[in-house]
Amino acid sequence: MTGETAAAAVSRLGLENDQVIQEFGWDEDTDEQFRAAAQEAIGAELEDEGYTGVVDHVLLWWRAGDGDLTDALVDSIGTLEDGGSILLLTPCPGRPEEVDPTEVEEASSTAGLHTSGTTKCGQDWICTRLVSPKSPR
Repeated sequence: MTGETAAAAVSRLGLENDQVIQEFGWDEDTDEQFRAAAQEAIGAELEDEGYTGVVDHVLLWWRAGDGDLTDALVDSIGTLEDGGSILLLTPCPGRPEEVDPTEVEEASSTAGLHTSGTTKCGQDWICTRLVSPKSPR
């Protein structure tokens, strides 16, 4: 993915200056151009797994075999600012360690989240934006 394409994906996901993003699941296979574009958009480094403050978004790199996705999503919800989202990055269909879309749907539903769009965010990665349902007023 080119830097320009990564920046477009970051823009579609709503990442903005001064937001705090905590990253989970980083490994050598993550898309560094996407990460760099995200950091450029927020004007700061991504927070690591040890961060204990409130965040605007969680960036969760997830592969088949990483464990229980529902548990990971539930754990991530507690750190989110109201209106925040979990950006779930999974390998694209046909790539090694791809995650079945039904697993994403079931896990997000069980965690009380719903999908708010999907975008390609790297040559090998797709991002599903997960948000809490809006409460009735």
